[in-house]
Amino acid sequence: MDQLNKIFMKHIDEVRFPGIQWQINIKNKVYSGKVGYNNIETKEPVLDNNIYRIWSMTKPVVAVAALQLLEQNKMQLDDLITKYLPEFSKLKVLKNSNSSIDDVEDLKIIPTIKDLFLHTAGFSYNFLPNPIGKQYDEIKLFHSDITTLEEEIKKLSEVPLLYQPRYNWVYSVSMDVLGRILEVILNDSLQNILQRNIFNPLEMHETKFTIPMDAERRVMKTYEYDQVNSKLHEQKIEPQKIGNYKYPLYENNYARGGHGLFSTINDFSIFIKMLHSGKSINSHQILENKTLKLIHTNALEDYYFPIEIPSIGIVRDVNYVNDLQAYGWGYGCRTLMSLPKNNNLGSLGEFGWAGAASTYFLVDNSKEMSALLMTQVLNGSPELKKDFYKFIYTNF
Repeated sequence: MDQLNKIFMKHIDEVRFPGIQWQINIKNKVYSGKVGYNNIETKEPVLDNNIYRIWSMTKPVVAVAALQLLEQNKMQLDDLITKYLPEFSKLKVLKNSNSSIDDVEDLKIIPTIKDLFLHTAGFSYNFLPNPIGKQYDEIKLFHSDITTLEEEIKKLSEVPLLYQPRYNWVYSVSMDVLGRILEVILNDSLQNILQRNIFNPLEMHETKFTIPMDAERRVMKTYEYDQVNSKLHEQKIEPQKIGNYKYPLYENNYARGGHGLFSTINDFSIFIKMLHSGKSINSHQILENKTLKLIHTNALEDYYFPIEIPSIGIVRDVNYVNDLQAYGWGYGCRTLMSLPKNNNLGSLGEFGWAGAASTYFLVDNSKEMSALLMTQVLNGSPELKKDFYKFIYTNF
C-alpha cells in the first residue's frame, strides 16, 4: 500500500490537498494509510482519529434512516411532501429554467417522497448556475449555524421550484426536505433519529452533527482549490459557494439532511461496510436486503440521462469529465451502469457518494469491497478521486 501513499503524496507535494486519509476493505482484510497535514500552516500531521466534515456523505445516512421508515410502513414512496409539510402547499415553479424568480406557474404534480430520494422533485442547490440556486444564496438558505432544520425548510418552501417535478434530474436540497419529514413523522430531531436508529446500533461513536468539546485539534482544516490556477487557498466567501453553508462544531440544535455530519475514517467505514448486507458486525439489522437494494439499483428513467452536477466555477477544459456520465441513481447513491463510459474500470452496480470537501466512498458487492477517502478541500481537484479509483480497480 506504499504505492498508494506515494500517489497521494504527489497531490500533497503539489499543494492540491493538505492531507489525505484512506481505507480499503476487502472481505476481512483492511488496508489503510495517511499522508500530509491536518493544517498546512502549522504542519500538524494527519491523525489516525482525524475528524472530517463529510458534507454530502450525510445524504446516504439520511437515506438509510428514511428507508427504515418505509420498511415500518410509517411513510410511502408515493406520499406527497405536503402530507407532512403543509407549508409546501403553495409551492410554485418557474415557467422555464431561465425565468425571473417571479415568473412562475402552478405545479402539475406535487413532489413525492420518491422524488426527494431521486433528486427529481424540482429543487436546486445554491452552487448551481440557475435562478433558483441564486435565490437560495440570496435568502441565505442554510447559511446560519444556529437555525433548526425546521426553520430552514420553512424558508425553502417560499422559493419556487426550478423545474416541474419529474421533468429533470437536478442534484438538490431534497434530502434536507426528507430529513425534515423524518422529524415530523417521528416527532423527534434528526440528530436523535440518526443516533438511535443508525449510529448506536452500528457503534459509530464519532459520527454526529457536533464534535466533542476537546476534539477541535482532530478536525482537518478546510481549504479551497482554484482549478484555474491549480492553487490551494483559504476558503473564500463569494456568492453561490457551497462554503457559504455554515458547518459549526458545537451547535446542539444544528442538523441538516444533505450535509452537516462529522465522522472519522474508521466510523464511516463501519457505515459503508453495513451497506453490503444491511447488518452491523454484530448482526444488528439496519435494513432488510430488499430495501437495501433500493440504494444501489438505478431508479431513474432513461430520459433523465446523463446526470451531471454542473457547479458554478466548474472548468470545462479539455480535461473535464462528467464523472456521473456512467452512473444512474438509486435511493441515496450513484450506481455504475456502464463500464465503457467509465474507462472500463469498476464493476457494474458499484455505488457510493462523495462530499463537497473531496471526501468519497464506494461499495462494490461483487468484490465484497468498500473504500473511503477523506480530506478537506472544497472544489478539490478531481484527479485525487480518479487516482484512488484507478488504483483500486487495477490492483484488486
